[in-house]
Amino acid sequence: MEARIESVTVRVFKTLSWTVNDSDGHTHPGPELASEAAIVTVRDHDGAEGYSSCSAEALRPYVLDRYVRKVLTGEDAFLRERLWNRLYRMQRGSGGQLSDRAIGYIDQALWDLAGRKLNVPVWKMLGGARTKVPAYGSTMCGDDIEGGLKTPEDYGRFAEQLIAMGYSAIKLHTWMPPVPGAPDPDMDAAACAAVREAVGPDVPLMLDANHWYTRFQALKLGRALQELDYYWYEEPMEEASISSYRWLAEQLEIPVIGPESAPGRVHTRAEWISSGACDIMRVGANDTGGITPAIKIIHLADAYNMEAEVHGGGSGNLALLGAMENGRWYERGLLHPHFDYDRVPPHRNSIVDPLDAEGYVSLPERAGLGDDFNFDYVDANIVAGW
Repeated sequence: MEARIESVTVRVFKTLSWTVNDSDGHTHPGPELASEAAIVTVRDHDGAEGYSSCSAEALRPYVLDRYVRKVLTGEDAFLRERLWNRLYRMQRGSGGQLSDRAIGYIDQALWDLAGRKLNVPVWKMLGGARTKVPAYGSTMCGDDIEGGLKTPEDYGRFAEQLIAMGYSAIKLHTWMPPVPGAPDPDMDAAACAAVREAVGPDVPLMLDANHWYTRFQALKLGRALQELDYYWYEEPMEEASISSYRWLAEQLEIPVIGPESAPGRVHTRAEWISSGACDIMRVGANDTGGITPAIKIIHLADAYNMEAEVHGGGSGNLALLGAMENGRWYERGLLHPHFDYDRVPPHRNSIVDPLDAEGYVSLPERAGLGDDFNFDYVDANIVAGW
């Protein structure tokens, strides 16, 4: 079977959102507002298509014309490894124009195309390890919203709500700039203590801290988390400094997880493991250039008897979790007392990751990645395309 690629296109369309971003890019709840989203489509010679949500800027016309279409057009879409490697090798000479995320969106659309063409979910194509995965509730960052995540007590109350909803674990994102007084390791530790007190000793808890603490700030906070019996400690420092993470991991008993945002895909993550800079590997379809490299990272961690926890939600990351056993949870979020995560935006017919009463997310049985886009709505609200 072949799937000769005829076109790669991007549709930008109007939709609705219920979140806003602060000046540092952190997500917070907001009023309903008009926004834009984008989908990339890879189409083959007999009309089969694969889709991925994407950033229109990452896959702007220059990137599609200069790199993506040159590699994909006329090629067999089933040769995903070949296509990924050709795009990857073009990155060095792209001057930063061809990003990991751009390649990742294309890679996920190729996997979606293959799954739809074969009428098989991607997680089964990847091997298939389970049919459902427990979810942890991942909070938004702290804020100054009354009744939101303004105080440690707010975090404690919200943690109780998350456990009542069925989540089996909770990860905090605490206060970041531009919130006044942030970042502050003592504030973070107070929130973590309030959550532990609220949910009791048996619920696994994690912290994703401010990403630019100094070594000694990170160590101080890590020791506080140890006393509270937290399950892992995530990104408290700049991840470009592997030696800083090795220094931190050597002094803490709490597992250090990473890297999340460091470039370099499988190569960087191999260095983190061999350097002793982490105890749990971090991986994600949108962080590491797609499903194709992410599955290699998962297998790399498995070879070292390490857990590989998937960063973020969405169909690509859910497919990874369906194909692995060395990761415990699906990250469902970002969550907030004033935000309804389950509200379906108009460009979708349903969300890909509904939570059941036992706190599990089932792997989708829909062919491909499992996204249920409302293409009638999308096509009726196009604002740009290329």
